[in-house]
Amino acid sequence: MKIQDKREREKRIVTEMIRLYCRKNHHSKTLCAECKALAEYASQRSDKCPFMETKTFCSNCKVHCYKPEMREKIRAVMRFSGPRMIFYHPVMAVRHVIEARKEKRSLE
Repeated sequence: MKIQDKREREKRIVTEMIRLYCRKNHHSKTLCAECKALAEYASQRSDKCPFMETKTFCSNCKVHCYKPEMREKIRAVMRFSGPRMIFYHPVMAVRHVIEARKEKRSLE
């Protein structure tokens, strides 16, 4: 998979997780200002990630490039949305798990 495709896939998944979190926690049909800022920040971090070729996805990365307050926000989103993705976006969730496992095995 090309690195740009990988970046776009990661950004799509993170954005969907933030949307789900916002919809359920902030009761907003569109992203509220706080969640929109988090999605934009996460996208920028993904665009600048020097480890995109070797990591499976951000949550497994050993280098945490988010500012501490943004890291806490994205962790809250991941804790909430991660398990729920299978119900709201099953194809995306299963594909993400399969691709992450494949990449992890290829790096070992």
